[in-house]
Amino acid sequence: MKKKILILGGEGYIGQIVSKKLIENNFAVISYDNLIYDQPRLKIFDNDENFKFVNADLLDLNQLKKSLKDIFGVIILAGLVGDPITKKYPDLSYDINYSGIKEVIDLSILNNVKRIIFVSTCSNYGLIKDNETADENFVLNPLSLYAKAKVDIEKYILSMKDKVDNCFTIFRFATAFGLSTRMRYDLTVNEFTREIFNKKDLEVYDPDTWRPYCHVEDFANILHLALNTPKDKISFEVFNAGMDNNNFTKRMIVEKIMEFIPSKQVNFVNKPGTDPRNYRVNFSKLRKLLGYQCQFSIEDGIKEIIKQLENIVEDQNTQLGNYKVRI
Repeated sequence: MKKKILILGGEGYIGQIVSKKLIENNFAVISYDNLIYDQPRLKIFDNDENFKFVNADLLDLNQLKKSLKDIFGVIILAGLVGDPITKKYPDLSYDINYSGIKEVIDLSILNNVKRIIFVSTCSNYGLIKDNETADENFVLNPLSLYAKAKVDIEKYILSMKDKVDNCFTIFRFATAFGLSTRMRYDLTVNEFTREIFNKKDLEVYDPDTWRPYCHVEDFANILHLALNTPKDKISFEVFNAGMDNNNFTKRMIVEKIMEFIPSKQVNFVNKPGTDPRNYRVNFSKLRKLLGYQCQFSIEDGIKEIIKQLENIVEDQNTQLGNYKVRI
């Protein structure tokens, strides 16, 4: 019998790619999602016998309990994702990103789920010096509601070490980029590429602040690998998820895009914007302990997005991203 994986947030930008990866590699997937973002649901896997969609809220404890029956692993992708959306809906953010996720963890323990993977964020590092890179032991400095909830859940999970038999693993994801069936153009690489492709005026604030980036396909590969890795290697471990060579400033991303699309319509605004974060991240633990080296560069992501935009039929100005929610 195939191992069942419950993906919370399975209909999202990353969740769609993870579902595909797991189905292709002999897992059965239950995609649990309340479709909170104001976009229609895609039905890509609905005819696959190894896929089931559950349209339910993370705070619906009865449905959550039902969905956790006979589950081998839970991947927690669900939540209000990103700083702008959590700032817009602070109360809902707390209910989902902390209270809801905590309930998932408690129920997973009660249901003896073998593997629980919590997807956290490199945004937890907040603001560090330009000459430093953050490994997993670096001091956490969350500057947003989104990151603060992630840090609190990490602490909750790690407090249970040596107290439970379940295998918990935390991955601090870099900023995502690349193509997905449920596309987002509110992410830096994707957004900048589309704006420059469409010859839009692009204003870039804090152009010399650093971030790490990671392709959605690499995220799917990492999560798949984690489900197959022996428990003693990953239980109660924290991993930064990304690639050292994908630490970029916003200016560097624009310059890379302009190698393919020359543009004079980019304005670098050298004054502080609304986002003070600045951090570079070390990903050596992912390579050394899990043996995974990310495969997709920023350049790869830019090229595939350009190719998609060249062949797209729909209105290229359509807003695809986590801009607003259904309440």
